Amino acid sequence: MKGKVLIVLALFFALEFHAQKENSAGFVPPKEMVYKIVDGDTLKMQFLYPEKIKQKKAYPAIVFFFGGGWNGGTITQFEDQAKYFASRGMIGVLVDYRVKSRHGTTPFEAVSDAKSAMRFVRANAHKFHIDPNKIVASGGSAGGHLAAATATLDRLDEATDDLSISAKPNALVLYNPVIDNGPEGFEYKRMGGRHMEISPMHNIKGGTPPTIIFLGTKDALIPVATIEKYKTKMEAVGSRCDIFLYKDQTHGFFNKPRSNGEFYVKTTREADIFLKSIGYLKGKPKI
Repeated sequence: MKGKVLIVLALFFALEFHAQKENSAGFVPPKEMVYKIVDGDTLKMQFLYPEKIKQKKAYPAIVFFFGGGWNGGTITQFEDQAKYFASRGMIGVLVDYRVKSRHGTTPFEAVSDAKSAMRFVRANAHKFHIDPNKIVASGGSAGGHLAAATATLDRLDEATDDLSISAKPNALVLYNPVIDNGPEGFEYKRMGGRHMEISPMHNIKGGTPPTIIFLGTKDALIPVATIEKYKTKMEAVGSRCDIFLYKDQTHGFFNKPRSNGEFYVKTTREADIFLKSIGYLKGKPKI
């Protein structure tokens, strides 16, 4: 039935856990899981783990949403970042979601998928050895929008989601994110008069989780003034918002293939320091 969503758990847990070798602690980490089936589309997430998992320990997680204007993109965009944070003792999660080119959907469905993904991770945190109170949402561009949306939007939940499980992350790491969909923001007309439902800028409230944002000063899509306004609004409600600006850098500057990885390294290091400051990492950055 169109619109019906099936959250499939038992079968895929059994298949993944049976198919993979146990690590030295006896835990069998799943590499890929289906988190949602909607309108015939199967949506998956991929996991990257620390080398050794302690059986009785719960680890912080960082959930990545790829960019692509809600039109396209690839689940592996943030694989390098996820691998790094796995090496630092976090569990990296790469999320697929519906986009226009593959599913004929709008940004609104993408938000619903992102919220479903966050709920899936939190609901099954004990099975993944994840601390449900230390889940970071991250992403770039439209993926940054989705991460911020899970933290700020009260609506756009999938009809069959269990709303007793929070989709709200405990922290945000955002790479040139789309955070304003209002009249002066990104893709305002595409929102069809519904920007108040989907724009993180217009839904900041007390309790919005601590956030770090990376932006190039020559980003043609996300003005520096927009990010500065977001920071001001965050701080007005008592929420932390750190901004790092990179001179003369353009949209997507943080991706590892760009500039021989220079800004991948710089942004990853700052994200590491930020996550340490909120108690999710220990020691010095390894990058």
